[in-house]
Amino acid sequence: MAEQDLTTTQVAERLKVANVTVRLWCRQGRFPNAHAVDTPRGSLWYIPERDINNFTQPLPGRPPQAKPEAPSTTNGKPKITTKQTAKKGSRK
Repeated sequence: MAEQDLTTTQVAERLKVANVTVRLWCRQGRFPNAHAVDTPRGSLWYIPERDINNFTQPLPGRPPQAKPEAPSTTNGKPKITTKQTAKKGSRK
């Protein structure tokens, strides 16, 4: 049985996501064997069925940010890295 290439619309229906999401995943390389075909109206992506069968959808949303490093300390006291000054003056 020959392997079939699927369009982004067919993949979107199978994975229950939007067509634009499948095209994004193609551009990101999430389907390793997907290939684009240029047409007068733009590029069309074709994704082999084997890429869909082994595909795990990424979690929605932004990836978590790296946690900032803890401030360095000297003898148990926080190290001061910037000098803060208060403005003097009054408002009338």
